[in-house]
Amino acid sequence: MSQFADFVQVIDALQNLPADRGYTFLDQKLNPTFVSFAQLRAEAFRRARYLREGYGVNKGDRVAMIIPNGDEFVPTFLAIVSLGAIPVPLYPPLAMGRLDSYIDSLTRIMVSSSPKLLVTTQKASTVLWSVAPKVQGLKNLVTCEEFAKAGKEAISSPAQVKPDDICFLQYTSGSTSDPKGVMVTHGNLVANCKAIAWDGLKLQPEDSALSWLPLYHDMGLIGFVLTPLLGDVPVTFLETLTFVKDASVWMKTMSRIQASIAFAPNFAYALSVKRTKPEVVQTLDLSRVRVLGCGAEPIHVDTMARFLDHFSPAGLKRQSILPCYGMAEATLAISFIGLDEEVSAETLDADEVHERQVAKLYEPNGVEKSFIEVVNCGRIFPGHGLKIVNDNGEELPERHIGEIIVSGPSVSPGYFQNPEATAKSFRDGWLYTGDLGYVAGGQVFITGRKKDVIIINGRNYFPQSIEWICNEVPGVRPGSAVAFSRPGAISEELVVACETRESDHEPLRREIVRRVNEQLQLGVADVVFVEPGALPKTSSGKVQRARTRQQYLDRVIGSQGVRTIGGTADNLVVAKHVGKSLLGKVRHKASQIVEKPISKIFRKDEAEV
Repeated sequence: MSQFADFVQVIDALQNLPADRGYTFLDQKLNPTFVSFAQLRAEAFRRARYLREGYGVNKGDRVAMIIPNGDEFVPTFLAIVSLGAIPVPLYPPLAMGRLDSYIDSLTRIMVSSSPKLLVTTQKASTVLWSVAPKVQGLKNLVTCEEFAKAGKEAISSPAQVKPDDICFLQYTSGSTSDPKGVMVTHGNLVANCKAIAWDGLKLQPEDSALSWLPLYHDMGLIGFVLTPLLGDVPVTFLETLTFVKDASVWMKTMSRIQASIAFAPNFAYALSVKRTKPEVVQTLDLSRVRVLGCGAEPIHVDTMARFLDHFSPAGLKRQSILPCYGMAEATLAISFIGLDEEVSAETLDADEVHERQVAKLYEPNGVEKSFIEVVNCGRIFPGHGLKIVNDNGEELPERHIGEIIVSGPSVSPGYFQNPEATAKSFRDGWLYTGDLGYVAGGQVFITGRKKDVIIINGRNYFPQSIEWICNEVPGVRPGSAVAFSRPGAISEELVVACETRESDHEPLRREIVRRVNEQLQLGVADVVFVEPGALPKTSSGKVQRARTRQQYLDRVIGSQGVRTIGGTADNLVVAKHVGKSLLGKVRHKASQIVEKPISKIFRKDEAEV
């Protein structure tokens, strides 16, 4: 694998892999479609020719992608990369009732990335044409259905690229700020995929993987599309919506296809336990599972323990859970625990953490004290560096909590067309992650996000610790609690917002206040309840604390509506955007017609001169 210097070489080499190795795409009824790696290369090269010949896509052009289904997303992404062009994977509309905010967000990203084309599905195009007139340089909107009608001819050879060339733009989730386009170079991608495959997972010839993760985010895209191409690992893809509708399908499918590797955020493990009944677990065989990675959001040790206990009757090994740490700015992964290690956490003295920012181990000594648990996320990959620094950038000693900074070949050169944000986060060869944590015995522990820290009476509290307590309250929707502060008479005050289906909120409010006070000796000034799906989240499902806080202060919390499709209001919103999209398509086509003769006139004038 060391011979690959860029990812175009990885794609081109797929022609040499056996015909029985490849990707299997399951539809919502779990019907499989198998595509070998060699077939995938051929289809990518065919689509590449269509994009180049039909739409003039060349090296360096950005091409936005809004494609929900993996069987269309994967060959299209690889086609764009094969041309030396730059894919910009973006998330599709998650709810018809939220199209207003979705279109606004999409327009900002499209203006930022200035793509030449937008590739999407015919269905999605009915509302996406409205974006076209607002994005300068956008030449056309292409639907995946067009690829089926294209000829059989393929490009004869892929583009020549360098390791420093941008491979794709990964827009950050926006959990703490507006989305920014991370420039992932070919060198970054190859380095991180190799680190994941060989240093982290230590891939074996018999490995196979399963993923339901969205492909427009780094864990789904890099972890289960690109790394397996480099490591020759067969992957089965569940549609994300299939998991959302029934989380039990994850472990059922792991058992049925005997997959050995999967990854997911913390909430998915909690949801799987809740949705998979014990009698169903008894019918499963998870003995072949080697790695179940957990990342992308704070990891709760109790969630991992419950998952292992729940699925151990199916033969799941205690060492199978693999906590990890990473972020888009470092391509994907930064650290893994060892494959032979079990999930572990340190129990810290909360007073030492909150008052002195020191990770001192909890020692009750007969005195009732508050504590917090922090999961071990392992060691940084070889060839990379990690330090803990204070606000002045000075390195802190072991067990002191500060900002995590990392360096190495996986670290991006910065944000696309955003020098201000790049200068803030990328300094002197180091990525300032914005994450807080500490190092102990060479292992990294993540305590929270710098921007999310809640300061009450001079003490720092990590919102994740509060949210975990709230999420454990029966009736609170798992993963939906959001903790933040509001201005108070003397100091900031704690507020918790939660999603619930319960109609009687008072018992929930009392239980949340009691548990937070009991476990953290912290008072809760207000508890707000909203319908499931009403709190603002990123496209990857992370809570948006700053946005939730602002909605609370503006007294509009929960006003975005639920994440469902249907109802008169939703239908009106959809109708409005379909109308805008039709108008946008007409305007865009008209501008293209006018633009062509004008350009001819200018060329004629230049020739005469």
